[in-house]
Amino acid sequence: MAPPADQPPGPAAGLPSPVPSGHPPGLLTLFLTEMWERLGYYGMRALLVLFMVDAIAHGGLGLSDVTATAIYGLYTAAVYLAALPGGWVADQWLGARRSVWCGGVAIASGYFLLAVPRTDTFYLGLLAVVIGSGLLKPNISALVGQLYPEGGARRDAGFTWFYMGINVGAALGPLLCSTVGQRFGWRWGFATAGLGMLLGLLQLRWTGHRLGTAGLPPPATECHPRRVQRVLLVAGLVFTALIVALWTGWIEVDPVTVARGTTYAIVLIALAYFGAAFGCFGLSAVERRRLGIIVVLFLAAALFWAGFEQTGSTFNLFADRYTRRQIAALSWTIPAGYFQSLGAVFVIVLAPLMAALWVRLAARRLDPAAPVKFALGLLLLASGFAVMIRAAQWVAAGAHVGPVWLVTTYFLHSVAELCLSPVGLSTVTQLAPRRLVSQMLGVWFLASSLGNLLAGLIAGGFRAEAVAAFPAQYLRITLILAAGGLVLLALAPTMVRRMRQRENGVSPRTDTALPAGD
Repeated sequence: MAPPADQPPGPAAGLPSPVPSGHPPGLLTLFLTEMWERLGYYGMRALLVLFMVDAIAHGGLGLSDVTATAIYGLYTAAVYLAALPGGWVADQWLGARRSVWCGGVAIASGYFLLAVPRTDTFYLGLLAVVIGSGLLKPNISALVGQLYPEGGARRDAGFTWFYMGINVGAALGPLLCSTVGQRFGWRWGFATAGLGMLLGLLQLRWTGHRLGTAGLPPPATECHPRRVQRVLLVAGLVFTALIVALWTGWIEVDPVTVARGTTYAIVLIALAYFGAAFGCFGLSAVERRRLGIIVVLFLAAALFWAGFEQTGSTFNLFADRYTRRQIAALSWTIPAGYFQSLGAVFVIVLAPLMAALWVRLAARRLDPAAPVKFALGLLLLASGFAVMIRAAQWVAAGAHVGPVWLVTTYFLHSVAELCLSPVGLSTVTQLAPRRLVSQMLGVWFLASSLGNLLAGLIAGGFRAEAVAAFPAQYLRITLILAAGGLVLLALAPTMVRRMRQRENGVSPRTDTALPAGD
């Protein structure tokens, strides 16, 4: 019996497909592209802070913990910010498919620049990865959506398999890059990340025909290529001048100062936008109440990511310096970067279980609403830091601790992520006024960017020369997160009532009433 027209003809080269039949052939192409890109990103991220703080004699940069974690926060925050102009370039000029390709080339170039044994190419490499991520990340997700013009449950299932590719890459990247980096040097670890991106680009070139017409450049009648090119030319010239000024030393930059300044700038941008939305966009009373809920969730998300993103900085250093990683029977030391794979592994294992739990609770009308899930995420995140308080007490006493402390923390944080992260975008699209949905999604990414910046600044407070202060610092983070979760839990009943309010008996999102839960 011949397969339907929208099913793939079968796995290429006799290899089993990681996605099931019944989906467009292009899904496998995008699955593998994203898997290789995430393998490089998380592999490089597992090495980044350790490389920056390592002594120059050992191949590192010899930076202080404060400077290294500030740079890490700026880098991860910039990756989220770059998604906004990256989507605009695709919509106005290149199209999603060319943007993904150009982004992948820039990312691979950035990793190979990091592999060059020169200090002055390090920041250029990070900038290249940021620019490439801005072009690739939002547009590859858009391509997945374009493969399912009919929408519906099949589209949701397609995104689920695509999300699995993200986590497979995130699990494998730290293992591969850390192994190579520990055995042959940091630079070879970065080169491994670049090789992963190159493999993703090669398979995209070989199998790109499976995408059909998805992601092609917009027709000339729908865009203004000359105007876009002029904007990009001016931006490129300004960017080049800035790079030259930094490279030649005309401008000296303190990463900690820049991180703090960028944090204030993002807060002001968010305040300005939400203030304008409340006062100048002509919103109805119900829309303003819904916007107020988005503001509360924005703050909760920023707080969440400020704690969660200690993964690549504070926890990475804790694994490297204070965790017993030797396996005597094998005469082998576990690379510190291996712990970075735990989150992705737990997500892969737990995501189906969490999804089944929500479905079962919904069948009994017990499925928690979005604010309650956000609160649970913050409380679970706090519990992970509570585990680290005890581990830090042992370290402050002069001992090294076993891996179980970090493993337990990563498990709790993965459950917290599954409570909060998948809910955010869905809730924003549900609550935002119809004419502001795209803008609101763009502003929503600011919460992730703000959280990453705060994470880098918080991590700078964990100084190797002040180990005795670690328990109190983890306690402070625990109490702040727990307080945020409890406040959100107290506000949840009011927020849920406002989420279900209608204008003229009809939800502003659709012509039907809002669902009882998510």
